[in-house]
Amino acid sequence: MELTGIGAGERHAAIIADSYRRLLNKPLMSFDTGKSIASQLFEAPIVILSHGTEQDPVLNYGNQAALQLWEMDWSQFTAMESKHTAEPMIQSDRQQFMEAVAAQGYIDDYNGIRISSSGRRFRIEEAVVWNLYDEAGVYYGQAAAFTAYTPV
Repeated sequence: MELTGIGAGERHAAIIADSYRRLLNKPLMSFDTGKSIASQLFEAPIVILSHGTEQDPVLNYGNQAALQLWEMDWSQFTAMESKHTAEPMIQSDRQQFMEAVAAQGYIDDYNGIRISSSGRRFRIEEAVVWNLYDEAGVYYGQAAAFTAYTPV
C-alpha cells in the first residue's frame, strides 16, 4: 500500500489534536515540537480517524494504522461514509452512539465491532470518540482513536 503524500493537512491535524486536548484535558499523544503535527498523527502507532459534518458523514482522515486496519488506501478510506465502517446490522446502534458523542462532546470507553474492506471483523476496545471544533469553535466533525482491537 502506497502511503507517501497522503494524510491530513496541518490544519486538520491540529483540529484533531486540539479538540481532543480541550475536551479531555490531556494530549492525544506526545508530540515532538520539531516535527509536523500532521506527519506525527499519520505515523502514530494508535489508530486515528475522523469524519466530516455531512448528513451521512464521510471519513476525511485515517492515519497509517487506520488504513492498514481497514485494509484500504487513502482514496478508498476517505471516500467511505463513516457508517460503513460498521456491519449493517449494527449501524442503528452506531448511530445512537454517535448522537450521544455529539451531545456530550466525547466518550472514552467505546467498544464495538467493525469490518475491514476484505470483510474481516474486529472489535475495537476502549476507543475515545470526540467532537471536532475548529479555531472559531465551529463544529468540524468527529474523530476516534484507539490502540486495542481484536479479531472476531
